[in-house]
Amino acid sequence: MKLVPPQSFTYRGGARAVLLLHGYTGNTLHVRKLGRFLNDRGYTCHGPLYKGHGTIPEELLHTKPSAWWESAVEGYEYLEQAGYEEIAVVGVSLGGVFSLRLGTLFPAKAIVSMCAPIREKDNEDILRRVLEYARWFKSIEGKEEPQIEQELIQLAEEPLHSLDQLRKLIASTASQVKRISAPTLIMQGELDEDLYLESARIIYDELTMPLKELKWYNQSGHILTMDKQHDLVFEDIYRFLESLEWNAVSGIGE
Repeated sequence: MKLVPPQSFTYRGGARAVLLLHGYTGNTLHVRKLGRFLNDRGYTCHGPLYKGHGTIPEELLHTKPSAWWESAVEGYEYLEQAGYEEIAVVGVSLGGVFSLRLGTLFPAKAIVSMCAPIREKDNEDILRRVLEYARWFKSIEGKEEPQIEQELIQLAEEPLHSLDQLRKLIASTASQVKRISAPTLIMQGELDEDLYLESARIIYDELTMPLKELKWYNQSGHILTMDKQHDLVFEDIYRFLESLEWNAVSGIGE
């Protein structure tokens, strides 16, 4: 079976820009539909694919989290260099962590963080995510179950240096949330794991600016942009963005 790898995308619209960030072991397909939705309503949307993602799981495990973070920063800078002066950052899961982290370092117009694991995760949980991704990827490659099982055993024996770095990156972001000054929307599926439910409350409580909001989705799990209530999630993100006072109302892309 020939696999078509996911790619970064840019949907050009008006002068208001949105950076869309996917999660760990995910890819741009997780935010592409949201990008189309916002673009249809006048926003320019850019979704970068992180280095090491969207390809064989061995490459994912061998790519450092600093490289994934660099991909997010490069996405923001791509929009800046294209002339967009007001950029909102929207992310899901690890993309939600990156959106918060960008909000501490760049003058983002707004931050939307979905199901971000701001509470420190252990290596066992992170490795489980890798192995789930590996099983899915190898199955669509057409490999037989015995071969998949053997390759998963080998993958689980790989050194976990990158997973240690990811855990530390998440923890360091948690310590910086108070520095965010942009309006921030926290979104969380109620059917998600407890770690993420607790993380959503922690992030909201740590935010110090008055323009903050926490929304829960009672029929959704972890990837809100792909789950049962994604239409409502899209509408809530659009409503939040539209509630802001944008200076960029014309110009680029129009």
